[in-house]
Amino acid sequence: MKKIIFVFIALINIGFAQDVIDRIVAVVDNEVILQSELDLQVNYDAVQRNLDPNDPQLRLQILNLMIDEKLLYAQAEIDSIEITDDEVERQLDYQLNYFIQQYGSRERVEEIYGMSIERIKREQKNDVRKKLMAQRVQSQKFSEVQVTRREVQEFFETYEDSLGFIPEKFKLAHIFINPQATEKVKKQTRTLANSLIDSIKAGADFGELAKKYSDDPGSAAQGGDLGFVKRGVFFPEFESAAFALKEGELSGIVESPVGLHIIQLLERRGESIHTRHILLKIKADDEADLKAIEFLNEIRDSIRTGVNTFSYYAKNYSDDKETAKFGGELGMFEEGQLEKNLLDQVYKLKEGEIGYPKRLELDANTYGYHIVKLLKRVPEHKPSLEADYNEIKRLAEFQKKQKLYQKWISELKDKIYWETRI
Repeated sequence: MKKIIFVFIALINIGFAQDVIDRIVAVVDNEVILQSELDLQVNYDAVQRNLDPNDPQLRLQILNLMIDEKLLYAQAEIDSIEITDDEVERQLDYQLNYFIQQYGSRERVEEIYGMSIERIKREQKNDVRKKLMAQRVQSQKFSEVQVTRREVQEFFETYEDSLGFIPEKFKLAHIFINPQATEKVKKQTRTLANSLIDSIKAGADFGELAKKYSDDPGSAAQGGDLGFVKRGVFFPEFESAAFALKEGELSGIVESPVGLHIIQLLERRGESIHTRHILLKIKADDEADLKAIEFLNEIRDSIRTGVNTFSYYAKNYSDDKETAKFGGELGMFEEGQLEKNLLDQVYKLKEGEIGYPKRLELDANTYGYHIVKLLKRVPEHKPSLEADYNEIKRLAEFQKKQKLYQKWISELKDKIYWETRI
């Protein structure tokens, strides 16, 4: 998880980064690592691990990890590793969902960062692509590494006393319903958008209306100003309308995956445009939420009375399409992997029981309600080869890959230029 969210560390304390007189602390091929980036990563890691951020050994350890990642990226470029836009988008959504869970809501994340979710994604897209390339080249290098049964046994005999306990685990399934905004709400939002357009055409100040009505917190405070942007940054629907405008011209209602936009083109410089917008999100209302909850309760009652199985309803009605095809199965989780509200619910269930509907943030753009079924509970226990062979095998494979990885990093350091400057 740490690796996944490192890319967002620079956004956690933008003000801190601006107070630092930046300098280059390391160079790897064509990439640099700045002092501000290292400082932010050190502070983040220290907080997560309850360590002293002024410890020079911690600082050196983290710098080396950052250098290793840059080396992997350099090798990925040599190997012509390609990452699709869809992969980048999915990773951004996954990372943002993590922060939404940490802070409680999309709005809170946007407030902390001082920018909209969409802008966070735009600004981090390039870094995420690089990190995915680094991960891909590493995965390709070691994907075929396996361990024999003999190696697993030797690993277990060597480390048995230090493996501790296998944590309690829960095998879960869920059925997720995403509330859809009612036609009434959609109509009200569109009516508001039209009235704002009429007001602007009648002489109302665009910036003041953006501050009052826009649902884009990253630009609303600046009167909807989005600055100069090239093609490929905004949603296609937004770009198509914005690039077709003349300077000073106002668009009609433009619908994108995040809502309804009113766009004004302020200036054009070659392939870049300077726009401002008012975003009105089409939000699910209380009526839609209530319908989702009632529907899930009906499904739960039908399963309990034997009308049909949990798997049947998940496959046919769950809006989480990735798990629906597997009957709603989410997999096996240790208690530390479960968000507190879900863990509290799961602890109260017996094997085979289904909980009541609870709110769930699925990704950066999607919330809903789900019911969870506890398929299996495995109590905490000391590991054994018989009961926990797959888990022990995974640990043995990880150790083997780590040894090979360190050897490979040394080889990369011999062939790819790098230096530290601290």
